[in-house]
Amino acid sequence: MPHTVKPKAADIKYDNSPEYVTFQVHTAKYRTLPTKKYLNRKKWEEKDPRKVLSGIPGSVHRIVVKIGQKVKKHDLLLELEAMKMYNKILAPIEGKIKVIHVEEKQKVGKNVLLIEFE
Repeated sequence: MPHTVKPKAADIKYDNSPEYVTFQVHTAKYRTLPTKKYLNRKKWEEKDPRKVLSGIPGSVHRIVVKIGQKVKKHDLLLELEAMKMYNKILAPIEGKIKVIHVEEKQKVGKNVLLIEFE
């Protein structure tokens, strides 16, 4: 019976074609072809603290602030009604309101831009 030798990682030669993706799990590295789902995924972006997004879908119940108003961190900006509850949307930073993108009674989805700070 012939004896086969498993090649070491250093012995394996790969072409550097852009179709392949290398990822690491713990100490092991894997190189594979990506799926369509992987290629069409939403790319990760760093969260901008000057933009307030809706965390869940719902409707804007009440807007407390006005454009140009200065607010402190954790001040109430608006209330979002979702699943028969009023969710308080608080200011993530201290600053001045630049734009309010929604109106009262407006329905919004998840991750919709509500308010922008200067």
